[in-house]
Amino acid sequence: MKKVRWGVLSTAKIGIEKVLPAMQQGELSEITAIASNNLEKAQAAARELGIPTAYGSYEELLSTPEVEAVYIPLPNHLHVPWSIKALEAGKHVLCEKPIAMTAAEAQKLLDTAEKYPALKIMEAFMYRHHPQWQQARQLVEDGKIGDLRTIQSFFSYHNVDPDNIRNKAEIGGGGLMDIGCYCISLSRFIFGTEPQRICGIMEYDPKFKTDCLTSGMLEFDQGTSTFCCSTQLAPYQRVNIFGTDGRIEIDIPFNPPPDQPSKIKYQHGNEISEIFLDICDQYKIQGDLFSKAVLDDSPVPTPLADAVANMQVIDALIQSARDGIWVK
Repeated sequence: MKKVRWGVLSTAKIGIEKVLPAMQQGELSEITAIASNNLEKAQAAARELGIPTAYGSYEELLSTPEVEAVYIPLPNHLHVPWSIKALEAGKHVLCEKPIAMTAAEAQKLLDTAEKYPALKIMEAFMYRHHPQWQQARQLVEDGKIGDLRTIQSFFSYHNVDPDNIRNKAEIGGGGLMDIGCYCISLSRFIFGTEPQRICGIMEYDPKFKTDCLTSGMLEFDQGTSTFCCSTQLAPYQRVNIFGTDGRIEIDIPFNPPPDQPSKIKYQHGNEISEIFLDICDQYKIQGDLFSKAVLDDSPVPTPLADAVANMQVIDALIQSARDGIWVK
């Protein structure tokens, strides 16, 4: 079976520990090269994961004809510049979330991508491909909770390391960009449309200048979505989806363990049942779905326009919090 030959730009922890090992287990993805600005880091990562080739620069990897697609887990401020360079080098691109620093920057990437219609590009919101989210969306679409009215989501962890990229404002750190983007994305995914009005409250760390506690309200035509995310609270995550006749609760919505079954709670009326889903790795699924789009020359699961729309909501929430107003 033919596989897509992948290269990786950077030795970021998310790639080394989660994404790449999962993709290596995929049926359609083959990791053939990894690059870092530090050759020794690239070589160490290559040895650890059994990747054949290591490069001491991203440019060198992009110039390699054998690499067909690249995965980009660089810091947020480098997503668009290196995605554009990868497209210009003739590579398909799977780039980590959030796709950009602003909606305008994301639009710049979309405009560039449209110049290369033969190349695939997608934002790596891996959660969407997990069966628990596909099941939740199907239940909503089938009317199993009645009319969808509101979604509540919470995502937090505790990280006060000044050297961690999530605590560096100038490169896109902070809770909203790192994890709040999930809460926005899932709301749009489940409602299947864009919010009409947005209200945000953001508390900033005095030293890092990044948002450490952010809450948002999104108003859709059908109802609302509320969320809270934080980089300085006890670790927790949960999503509740409420309808007129039922409710869906996802216990581990964003990083379900890849070695045990996932579970969602489904309530209809007063009856509550548990739906168990088979063991799977959402990063493996994401990699194979993207690779399949490359091999079949078919659309990627999530078009890049969706990433631009998500950034538009993020921009609006930041504006709302800054100006103390609802933003249309």
